Amino acid sequence: MASEKKQSVLNGAMMLMFAVVLVKLIGALFKIPLTDMLGATGRGYFNSAYEVYTPIFAISMAGLPVAVSRMVAENVALNKYRDARMVFRVSQRIFILVGIVGTLVLLLAAYPYTVFVAGSKSLPAVLCVAPSIFFCCYMSAYRGYYEGLRNMTPTAISQVIEALGKLLIGLALAKIVISVGVNQYEAGMLASGNVSSVVFGNTVTSDTEANSVIIPWAAAGAVMGVTVGSIASTVFLIIRHKLKGDGFTRVQLVNSPKAAPSDSIAKEMIKIAIPMVISALVLNITNLIDTVTIQSRLISALNSDFNTVMQMHSEAFNEAVRLSRLNINDIKEVKNYLWGVYGTALDFKNLVPTITIQLGVSALPALAAAWAVKEKSSIKSTVETVIRISMLVALPAGIGMAALSKPILEIIYARGLSSDAIPSVVPILAAYGLATPVMAISTPTTNMLQAIGRTDIPVKSVVVGAIVKIICNFVLVGNPKINIYGAVVGTVLFYVVIVVCNLTSLIKISQVKVNWKSVFVKPAICAALCGITAFAANGLLTTLFPSDPSQSIINMGTISAVISIGLAVIVYAVSLLLIKGIAREDVIVLPKGEKIAKTLEKYGLLG
Repeated sequence: MASEKKQSVLNGAMMLMFAVVLVKLIGALFKIPLTDMLGATGRGYFNSAYEVYTPIFAISMAGLPVAVSRMVAENVALNKYRDARMVFRVSQRIFILVGIVGTLVLLLAAYPYTVFVAGSKSLPAVLCVAPSIFFCCYMSAYRGYYEGLRNMTPTAISQVIEALGKLLIGLALAKIVISVGVNQYEAGMLASGNVSSVVFGNTVTSDTEANSVIIPWAAAGAVMGVTVGSIASTVFLIIRHKLKGDGFTRVQLVNSPKAAPSDSIAKEMIKIAIPMVISALVLNITNLIDTVTIQSRLISALNSDFNTVMQMHSEAFNEAVRLSRLNINDIKEVKNYLWGVYGTALDFKNLVPTITIQLGVSALPALAAAWAVKEKSSIKSTVETVIRISMLVALPAGIGMAALSKPILEIIYARGLSSDAIPSVVPILAAYGLATPVMAISTPTTNMLQAIGRTDIPVKSVVVGAIVKIICNFVLVGNPKINIYGAVVGTVLFYVVIVVCNLTSLIKISQVKVNWKSVFVKPAICAALCGITAFAANGLLTTLFPSDPSQSIINMGTISAVISIGLAVIVYAVSLLLIKGIAREDVIVLPKGEKIAKTLEKYGLLG
């Protein structure tokens, strides 16, 4: 089609997956030192800015990038290259408007939100993150365009640039603000004979008062890194587009029919996006209701039968009381403790789905193009590839997480303030591990439905799933014998409903006959062997070489877990090859994949 080669679904997904893993690592490098600099209070200001930014950002971004990607892919498949370019130009104008509106909404919401909800000291951080909505929206026109052209490289690179900007600029600004503030305080105290000092225009008389002035602005500096990262990413995409363009040749453009009017393209784009905006609204409202109902029903459970709840979590409660982290006589404090237990497990819930989401992003333009020209073989290949690779990744990762839930938590939290909660978090993490394959396929199935023009189905499935989730919260969380574990059931059922609705609809509409033996049964068998290996190896090693995980990160418990994971990976890989659970196209995307594939084919190890 163009001078720039199209990427296959797996090539594009691998590119995005690598970028996401790198972004996650950069995020960890950002948050760990940031917490050390700001402390818990400063992280609270930082998090408060994100809590109001995230829903407004999600609604502003909902639908339009997907609409651009799909429309571009369809037009290119039909050789309508002028239309594809017109889609890009129209999307730029729409994204500028949406970005301005989103930024203004956040700026207008900043004062009432910080005064009535988060606290007025969070205001500088909220104001600093607001402009990033505009730049994120604008850059999404470029990302959606290149994704529609099945070129995921610009998106991947821009994501890494965005994360690096946050890391380098955010930490630097936070450090500078703290240094300047401390210098002002020390100079003022020296000049006044330790009576008072002026820090950022505020008179303070102690270290505590000085910190209360400095930390909110340091948090704002850290958040400014988010905005600077989005600006840097946008600049990269603009420059790249100026230098390399989209790869369309003059011949392709000359032979392409005249582009449709911009207003009709805009209407089509908005028509595609509206159901996804509704879905984003439903999800955000559901999350809000989820938070309220879980906590209110926990109070009901505790008031109804406190002793039953106490017995269920006795190990965690007793340790928390011993360490003076919990007043067992205060029901609200116990409720907050259980809510924190749930939140600790949520940190792990989206680890694997964050990776498999990239399969959906990569598959959307490929499937949209195949659907536009009715290439049944390509439609079947794309649908099966997304499901198979999602299962190949999610099944072993999820089962492994369930099998090693306790050692994983001990490695991360045994020396911190959450160590007492581990006994109560383990069942939640194990449940989410077993549910990981379902959660991992939810977004990719949504993307594939969007690719074939059925954006309405994911909205309906989300609404039904949300209703099920809220009912579960009310009935199960309020039951003293289930309490916080009821929230886990509700979340899992939420994803089950979405996947069942999406997948059955996708198969019915696309008329694809999925080879379930290849995409699910074989990976499931190998993942089960993987989980058994991990559980048995860790149990044996910890019995032979017991250790105290609270002493240091590097101990026999950590070593046992790492060895168990290594053995489980080997068992999974070997068993997959023996039962021919890997296809040739899965291998060729790897470094030296062609050579590896030929070797495996020689010994009859590919399916």
